Amino acid sequence: MTYVICEPCVGVCDTACVEVCPVDCIHPPEGWSKGDDAAGVQLYIDPDECIDCSACEPECPVEAIFAEDEVPEQWQKYTQINADRFK
Repeated sequence: MTYVICEPCVGVCDTACVEVCPVDCIHPPEGWSKGDDAAGVQLYIDPDECIDCSACEPECPVEAIFAEDEVPEQWQKYTQINADRFK
């Protein structure tokens, strides 16, 4: 299992989750930095690096992070979106 960042992160990109991740598996899109315009941008969790520690989940101010098996039905596509980001 891994954690997945879903739709509520799009356009927000609060990096509190990045700061608490012990393995640095949460990444922005290439070329985007904190402070840049976040319109249409989200953070991603690398499923191969995630150690399922759940440290990121409570830090997300928009509640966009879910355990893979708890992703709400309307956001299921984000599981693949996060995985595809690291292929």
